[in-house]
Amino acid sequence: MIDHPVSANQLAKLLRNRPATVLGWIKTGELEAIDVSATPGGKPRWRITPDAWDRFAASRAATPAPKRRKRRRRSTVKEYV
Repeated sequence: MIDHPVSANQLAKLLRNRPATVLGWIKTGELEAIDVSATPGGKPRWRITPDAWDRFAASRAATPAPKRRKRRRRSTVKEYV
């Protein structure tokens, strides 16, 4: 989807999502990003690499639901002797 590092805002536009959502993924560690800000401890300027995006997308890929086991019905007939 991406072929060069992009900012959180650019990725949000590509995904048609809010920048706050992308920043939340970065904050929780779900999406790896690099801080390219000029001063340490300042306002972060995040860049997402194509490799980080590929790993993130693969981790969120849909998987088929597990098959449910059939439940066996208990016999409701009781035998009295």
